[in-house]
Amino acid sequence: MRAVLPVVLAAQFVVPMSISGTAIALPVIAADLGSDPNPLQWVVNGFNVAFALFTVAWGAVSDRIGHRTSFRIGVVLTAAASLVSASASSLLVLDAARVFAGVGAAAVLVGSTSILSLHFEGAERTTAFALFGTVNGLGLALGPTISGLLIAVVEWRGVFAAQALVLALAAVGMLALPALRTHTTASKLLDFGLLRNRRFLALCLVPVAGAIGFVTLLTYLPAALSAVASLTPGRAGLFMLAMTVPVLIAPLTVSRAIAAFDAVTPDRVVLASLGCLVLGNLGMLTLQPGVPLPVVLVPMVLVGLGFGLPIGLVDGEALAAVPPHSSGTAAGVLNMFRIGSEAVMVAGYAWLLTLFVRGELPDRADADAAAAGQPGFADAYAHAFTEVIALVAAAVAVTAAAIIALSRRSGSDVSSANALSATGDPR
Repeated sequence: MRAVLPVVLAAQFVVPMSISGTAIALPVIAADLGSDPNPLQWVVNGFNVAFALFTVAWGAVSDRIGHRTSFRIGVVLTAAASLVSASASSLLVLDAARVFAGVGAAAVLVGSTSILSLHFEGAERTTAFALFGTVNGLGLALGPTISGLLIAVVEWRGVFAAQALVLALAAVGMLALPALRTHTTASKLLDFGLLRNRRFLALCLVPVAGAIGFVTLLTYLPAALSAVASLTPGRAGLFMLAMTVPVLIAPLTVSRAIAAFDAVTPDRVVLASLGCLVLGNLGMLTLQPGVPLPVVLVPMVLVGLGFGLPIGLVDGEALAAVPPHSSGTAAGVLNMFRIGSEAVMVAGYAWLLTLFVRGELPDRADADAAAAGQPGFADAYAHAFTEVIALVAAAVAVTAAAIIALSRRSGSDVSSANALSATGDPR
């Protein structure tokens, strides 16, 4: 039992790191293997799209072959695909490898949530899923910095080689995983009927807002820093600490604040995080040629706080919003929202950015180089970046409004139910 959590979390750490940490390598990959935007963007999108599509497929497969088996297949497949990625000689080979890595990562996610749900019960299961959510946040937050440092030391291939190494260690640890104790009466891994619970649905949308307003920037801001400010991947990765350090600090700070101050409640923390995401993204519009980079530090901190404040807290509140016997199922749905939205939003961001860059540069070769984040096209990239970030800020605001509306309606439902109970009304 002691080996379960470290093995699962180690393997899962690679998944969000693959989402956020790969794009920082695109400018140097473009210089090495070519800058055609379609295959180049699929270095990131191939993983993300395959991951999102195959998450549901692996859920059905895992029910037949066993969740431990699907987890093992996922770890081995992702590790092998990462090794192929590290040795790829062309963009097409790299794209294919990233697609297979995404397929394997989906099996890792499905297997992880199942293993945690079946191995832990009660408070231990709540803690395990809270750690699972925290590791996802850490993988996302540290992905660009870790990848940037690896690129500075061993070039872009080291990014994928490091992922393969972590997964290889997890593969060794899998040998210690005990057999799962399954029962025919076990609840479904993903029960979307839980979304009829308005509070649970509102909490599921919180990581969606984070995917729109934070994960997209976390993934592609390093390329923007390269294109607009001519930063190297190593320097861009270090600069990204302004966004990622708040993610590391905020969860513990929030936990202590809630324990110490009655005025600090989970709902207020969520509202504050949504406000930080909107304001931070609007502030990112200041990233322009000729504007000193320190100007964007405050918006970057706000974006990091917007993502970091509800980490772990959302998991606990979401599980508390459903019956105890549905906590494992609820965790699976929540993580589907979290990681599925990250994959979809990152792919959408890249598509929009490329579209807008092409609108700025009539020459196709120049547009391809600019979209890849290569220096020399600062004005065109900055204009496209401004258009995309404006849409991102608007999307976060709409999602925030939906969360607030659902939260208020769920509060009204609870008040009405309490009133009926007090009067003895059978309705």
